[in-house]
Amino acid sequence: MSDHHTYKKIELVGSSPTSIEDAINNALAEAGKSIKHLEWFEVVDTRGHIQNNKAAHFQVTLKVGFRIANS
Repeated sequence: MSDHHTYKKIELVGSSPTSIEDAINNALAEAGKSIKHLEWFEVVDTRGHIQNNKAAHFQVTLKVGFRIANS
């Protein structure tokens, strides 16, 4: 085990008809199916679809950091 960690950062877009928080969690849940050691995220963009003068769908762009195995 080393005394430091190395990370990789990727960009994801999550979506939800319910909320921004659900859009974030949907993206992280899908990423977690194939990427191990997810550590952090930052929201870089938020947008949505308007229907009948209301927010109908949310999209959130995330930068997600994960630790490289054995680092």
